[in-house]
This record gives sequence, structure tokens and C-alpha cells, in this order.
Amino acid sequence: MDDAISTLRQWIEESENIVFFGGAGVSTESGIPDFRSTDGLYSQKYAYPPETILSHTFFMKQPEEFYRFYRDKMVALDAQPNAAHRRLAEWERQGKLKAVITQNIDGLHQRAGSEKVLELHGSTLRNYCMNCKKPSGIEAVTASEGVPRCNCGGIIRPDVVLYEEGLDSSVIQESVKYISKADVLIVGGTSLVVYPAAGLVDYYGGSKLVLINKGATHLDSRAALHINGKIGEVLSAV
Repeated sequence: MDDAISTLRQWIEESENIVFFGGAGVSTESGIPDFRSTDGLYSQKYAYPPETILSHTFFMKQPEEFYRFYRDKMVALDAQPNAAHRRLAEWERQGKLKAVITQNIDGLHQRAGSEKVLELHGSTLRNYCMNCKKPSGIEAVTASEGVPRCNCGGIIRPDVVLYEEGLDSSVIQESVKYISKADVLIVGGTSLVVYPAAGLVDYYGGSKLVLINKGATHLDSRAALHINGKIGEVLSAV
């Protein structure tokens, strides 16, 4: 691992066009669990698996149960940015990192100081009325009980992409632009199994693809560097 980190350190020093693509593993080091890692808790408290609850169909049919899970598991206002978030923000301030493309919805990259953050799956911090489209902050959800309602009577929903919903085309297009032009593409904290987001990596045509992950991915053989470890610990060592 030492040799790989040394190589990555050199690439970072030499590059001024780095793009980072990250997933849930970036936020787990801030104490936000990956809900796909079923730990028995869900089967004890919920009658449906997370992927079902977080679907468009379920939200429309059982919004009260959706919000019971959502407030309990998806809103993490006490979480703090970790070493990975801070290092990426530092590289952006230095003019090296051009964009963070994230599958996470917690807003921790922005809290760490990153400005160019492309949120593929939206953000829990943004919400809007499904009737009048009035935007609201996270407090519209956290300060209410049951199904949050707008003054107009409409249901307030999170500005997040639920299962069965498509990604924002403008965010996709901008992500493709940054990835395709990157000198160094660092992919971290993701197993690259959630599509269409994971497919964005295919737009990278450079020779410095870096994978940092605890576990294997289908792109390991394509990576110029593959570092098996926690993203925060690895980036802190660079």
C-alpha cells in the first residue's frame, strides 16, 4: 500500500485536473451507515427492506411509513465531515480538484468546504412541496411529525432521487463533462454497483484511474492504482 500511496501522492502533486467520484463509504467514516449493509435492525423495526421503502411507489402509497424510516435512517444532521471530505476540499482550494461527484445525500462535502459538488442522488437538506413547488430546508421534515405538509396543503418531499426515479439529466451531463476531461479520476468509497451513477466512470479515458475501496469492484483490473482501505485514512496519508 505504501508504494501505491506514494504514487498517488505524486500524481496529486503533478495534476491540476483531478475529479473525485464517491459513494456511501465516504460518509460511513462520519458515522452514517450504509443502509444496504443489513444489520438486523431494519428487520426488527421495519416491515419492508430499505430499497422498498425508498422507492417512488412506496413513497406515494405509504408516505407516513416512508417518513418514519427516512427521519430515523436518512437524516444525519449531527454527522461531521471526516478526513476524506476535508482533504478533497483542501485540494479544491489549491486549484487541483475540479469537482466532487457524489452519490451521497448528506451535504458533508459542502460542510467541509467543497464548492463544486455534483449530487447525483440529491440532498436531504433540500425539500419542496409537491403541489406548489415551494422549496424548504431540512427543518420542514425534522420539525414535523408524520407526513410533512406545506402551507398550501401539499406534501413536502425530499429533493432526493428515490428508487424508480431517474437522475437529473443536467447533473449527469455536467458529471460526464468533468470525468471525461479529468487527468486523475479518484473513485472512493463505492462498490460501483448502483447504476446509472456507477456507469459514469466509463466516460473516463485517461490513464490514472484510482480506486480506493474496502473490497473488490468490477473495475479493479482497469485501475492504474487500487488501494484497499478506508478512504479517509488513505487520503490523509497522501
